[in-house]
Amino acid sequence: MNNESLVLRVAGHPVGRYIARPELPPKLSPRPYFHPVTTLAGTAVTEIGPADHIHHLGVGVAVPDVEGFNFWGGRTYVRDQGPTELDNHGAQRHSTFQLRDPDGFVEELRWVAAGGELLRERRTAAATELTDTAWALDFTFSLTNTTAEPLSIGSPATNGRTGAAYGGFFWRARKEAAAPAVFTAGTEGEETVHGARADWLALVGTNWTLVFAGATERTRRDPWFVRTAEYPGVGSSLAHEERLPVPAGETVVRRVVTVVADGRLDRGEAAALVRKAVSP
Repeated sequence: MNNESLVLRVAGHPVGRYIARPELPPKLSPRPYFHPVTTLAGTAVTEIGPADHIHHLGVGVAVPDVEGFNFWGGRTYVRDQGPTELDNHGAQRHSTFQLRDPDGFVEELRWVAAGGELLRERRTAAATELTDTAWALDFTFSLTNTTAEPLSIGSPATNGRTGAAYGGFFWRARKEAAAPAVFTAGTEGEETVHGARADWLALVGTNWTLVFAGATERTRRDPWFVRTAEYPGVGSSLAHEERLPVPAGETVVRRVVTVVADGRLDRGEAAALVRKAVSP
């Protein structure tokens, strides 16, 4: 079924619609995504296809370079050339839901490009109530190299564009008149937080807060990709300084838990909710 979707619920409230089979042009690197995602009070905290980056699709997994194929959408950054329109877009294709519940799912996907399948993914999402004004989205993805040869994952940063190590879990947040605030337990501001390693970081809008936390030791080693001034977006970088190798048959696993809260949280409140949301 085209545009197959499901809705996550927390305490009876719909908090996120997941589009499993989106109908999108190839240049957007078609892939499943969450949108809209909302707070418990109903405030939207995602965007899809904004004018500034039409290939930004709510919440999901997007990678600009898997062995030269673009699973991010838009132009590809080419070393010594810059952003370039290439016919190299891949797609993440939904295979099946192994589990579908009101509060989560387990999904199997195939990452395909010219020449066939490169990766197979198992994606798990679960929504949990934390308080009467906050809930958490627990998101895990496992990427397995199904080819007979080693693959590697890159980013514009590994291809020569300083500061652009995006690729992996990515959340395109709601754009408002004023840029959101961003902080970690010990730092604040886009210039300081971007590219840093931190157990969690908070993005604070007009009447909402998102707190992103690496939920495994390996995930916490990935630096954060942060944008606030140009657009509001947060991701966990798979390939920050060097390409990430994925040998044949091997699997890369990452888990990010995101607290979605009404209101503007401070550091203490954000840290407390992260502790509640992330299982030891």
